[in-house]
Amino acid sequence: MIYWLYSNRLSCLLDIIATSQQSEGTVTGRVGQGEPAATQFNFPAYSNNAPKMAATHSMLQERIQVAQELLKRVDQLCTRQARDVEGRAKLCSKLRAELKFLKKVEAGKVLIKESHLQSTNLTHLKAIVESAESLEAVVSVLHVFAYEDGAGAKQTLVVDVVANGGHTWVKSIGRKAEALHNIWQGRGQYGDKSVVEQAEDFLQASRQQPVQYSNPHIIFAFYNGVSSPMADRLREMGIAVRGDIVAVNTVMADEVEVCGEEWNEDFEEHYEEKEREHEEDEDGNFEESDDAEDVEHTRVDRGNVVASLAFPTEVKVDVCRRVNLDITTLITYVSSLSHGHCHFTFKEQVLTEQAAQERQEKVLPRLQEFMAGKELYACQSAVQDFRVILDTLGGPNEKARADELIGQLCVVPDQPSERTHRLTASSKVNHRSLMIFGTGDALRAVTMTANSGFVRAAANQGVRYSVFIHQPRALTEGKEWRATPI
Repeated sequence: MIYWLYSNRLSCLLDIIATSQQSEGTVTGRVGQGEPAATQFNFPAYSNNAPKMAATHSMLQERIQVAQELLKRVDQLCTRQARDVEGRAKLCSKLRAELKFLKKVEAGKVLIKESHLQSTNLTHLKAIVESAESLEAVVSVLHVFAYEDGAGAKQTLVVDVVANGGHTWVKSIGRKAEALHNIWQGRGQYGDKSVVEQAEDFLQASRQQPVQYSNPHIIFAFYNGVSSPMADRLREMGIAVRGDIVAVNTVMADEVEVCGEEWNEDFEEHYEEKEREHEEDEDGNFEESDDAEDVEHTRVDRGNVVASLAFPTEVKVDVCRRVNLDITTLITYVSSLSHGHCHFTFKEQVLTEQAAQERQEKVLPRLQEFMAGKELYACQSAVQDFRVILDTLGGPNEKARADELIGQLCVVPDQPSERTHRLTASSKVNHRSLMIFGTGDALRAVTMTANSGFVRAAANQGVRYSVFIHQPRALTEGKEWRATPI
């Protein structure tokens, strides 16, 4: 960018010099024969802008490097997780879009103000990555949840990070404490939703998205500070706050307008930035804020940090103590494959694939860990159909393990929940699955299953069950005699 600006300004200078030489005189050099006398010109002091241009170029290079590093950190983050992080591709796409934009600026194809480099989407994206790095069991990033607002209208909410197996929702906020505080106090631009209003949306949505029958724990993470009054208000609402909490000073009545003028300048830059195609995702409708009507006008004192709250090393969640076992889980638990007999090539391709999966990752330890210390349930339909399958395909050891397992279960009648009755039957939503998952739902238990197809089909109809999904294993003991050992 700096070279493009220099070359353009140099071209302008040369044009001026050439024109001057033809009309009035030369700027420098000797006066030759027949040449008019030299004339002194007052050119703009372009050299005075050199330090500023150099600083802009340096900042641009820094932003490009940050974007490149964030892409690497996202890959490393996903590698550390036990499961694939949903939304990873979306986050990487946003980072690449930002990097592409910065590269265009570097090449001189796009002209922007220096202040725009400080307020790019990169600040928000970096906050998302850092939040995800600070938590365990990240499930997804930039996840969109559907919910109904207080008026019953359908809305969507973007949660930056969903962690702790879905129990924790994080909103990562990169904007400055001054900006957030002014919006909250009604000194923002039309259509800007304050953080407190966004917190209300999070609470409304979380109540409609229970995880194992508990509402997700909500964290607002501030990476450029949050004012003390705002932090207090969020905590009163039940929102956990992370980041630097800064003090505020009272603003006199005649100072409020000045504060507003400063703020308008900041917003002018903010909205010019939003003209770019890859703008930052922000939730919010275009309504005036009522939250701060009675709030005393104050100004953020960034130099006075009252507290710094980091992410906890371990977030406590309400663990559901009831477990409902699906037929697929009952079969997987007693399968010969799950008990060390996985070194075979079977005649059936699906069994060979399951054996290979078992050699790579044993499924039984995961099941046992999840079931440990909990109340184990199964409905009558699940147990009856399991016994039929076992009598047909099970080997002697598999049948013995099944008897032992069923003895540990509390077998209950089929009693599907009310919302289960609202599901429409399909190829994926059959009667048996409705009985099993519906009974688990009525018991407020987590259903263990390998039937992810039903879970997705039910979710597509608006019913999300609390589930623990694992890889399937078939009954193979009776087929080992004609399999090839490896």
